[in-house]
Amino acid sequence: MKKVLGVYGPGSNHWVGDGFPVRNMFPSNGLKDEINPFLMLDYAGPSYFEPSKKSHGVGEHPHRGFETVTIAYQGAVEHRDSAGNAGVIFPGDVQWMTAASGVVHEEMHEKEFAKNGGTFEMIQLWVNLPKTVKMSKPRYQGITKEQIPSVDLGNDSYARVIAGELHGARGPAITFTPINLFDVRLAVGSKVELRIPEGHYTGVFVLKGDIVLNGVDSIKGEARIATLSPEGELVALEAKEDSTLLVLSGEPINEPVFSYGPFVMNTRDEIMQAVRDYNDGKMGHLA
Repeated sequence: MKKVLGVYGPGSNHWVGDGFPVRNMFPSNGLKDEINPFLMLDYAGPSYFEPSKKSHGVGEHPHRGFETVTIAYQGAVEHRDSAGNAGVIFPGDVQWMTAASGVVHEEMHEKEFAKNGGTFEMIQLWVNLPKTVKMSKPRYQGITKEQIPSVDLGNDSYARVIAGELHGARGPAITFTPINLFDVRLAVGSKVELRIPEGHYTGVFVLKGDIVLNGVDSIKGEARIATLSPEGELVALEAKEDSTLLVLSGEPINEPVFSYGPFVMNTRDEIMQAVRDYNDGKMGHLA
């Protein structure tokens, strides 16, 4: 069984643009190598937005050297980027954008959601890329809820497999390194075991609920994340009330990480080149 290393709350609360009030679950709280290859997790909402004629969000901005993964729980987001990709994600959908060599994009509240107002709740996760593919061609995966297989965990509990494999179900997301990403819903009284590969660094993020992790550690409330050891293969979950979790695990990328704002590379020189390339328009711009 994987050992619980620690349980953490958000390290900061801030706005991204004018559409995403987020609680940052790492790295602002000090978590870094313990959750490799994941770089950041922002939990947006749940927040209510009044009806508006203007779509809130974050305008044109660049990325290089990693991937952004957006999971929609409530509300809707519209994406477009300089590589020519565009799409809308609704509740249950996932957007997996590989910035790689560089892309400029914007993320805005979808027009009908902005017009009608409503509750907004999403997660954005940043996933590192190994050096060999950091400068590869950008890629976009718009994954609808219908494409995501669901594993029955008993007692009205289930896990949606976004990436990786669980109980024979394989997620639709294509990843560069081995990654598991499970959207888990547990009904009160449920006791389940998830098998995570030996060597994977693992996080269990509780959006809301009350669970006992591995029979010992209690995690209750909103926006709490536990990190687990790479040793071992099992994660045991017991729900004391209805709970929503995101389980993330991955094979670590044991390479230097040098980051600056929206760029994540291996050296300072590579970061400086990224800044120059963006300023020179080499990552493109939005019309």
